[in-house]
Amino acid sequence: METASLASLIRTVPDWPKPGILFYDITTLLADARGFGRLIDEMSEHWRGRAIDAVVGVEARGFIIGPALALNLHAGFIPVRKPAKLPWQTEEVTYDLEYGSDTLQIHADALQPGMRVLVCDDLLATGGTAAATIELCRRLGADVVGAAFAVELAFLGGRERLPGVDVQSAVAYAQ
Repeated sequence: METASLASLIRTVPDWPKPGILFYDITTLLADARGFGRLIDEMSEHWRGRAIDAVVGVEARGFIIGPALALNLHAGFIPVRKPAKLPWQTEEVTYDLEYGSDTLQIHADALQPGMRVLVCDDLLATGGTAAATIELCRRLGADVVGAAFAVELAFLGGRERLPGVDVQSAVAYAQ
């Protein structure tokens, strides 16, 4: 039996979270065991053999994809969260996104200088969240090996906000 394409397993929701936004909902992909397994395998392929110490996943869907990716790459997992969610001393960054601004935090001791990390999230849109996460990792002295995404909205130009970063996505939408 042939497995459905990853893109065919992603539901699009018009006008969410606000009018004019087309939301790419990966929960339907995650619910499909074969599709989810293929997603993690495809996201892992480019990074195998790169000696990655940790996958840094962004709240909230990066917490679903990131640990699975980390296991596949024999790496640890580090969460990046919204404010007041981490119980220890944190480093934080505030950034703009498509429809507002947000703040992200990481434990101040989560990464050590020279650690090789892969940033992971479900979606690369305008690149604000990814750029902020990369900034946090670099503030702690980590070497950001690259960034991995389940979905990329290429038409929004998010890669351009991540200069010098090896960016890979499993599914890319040109428009």
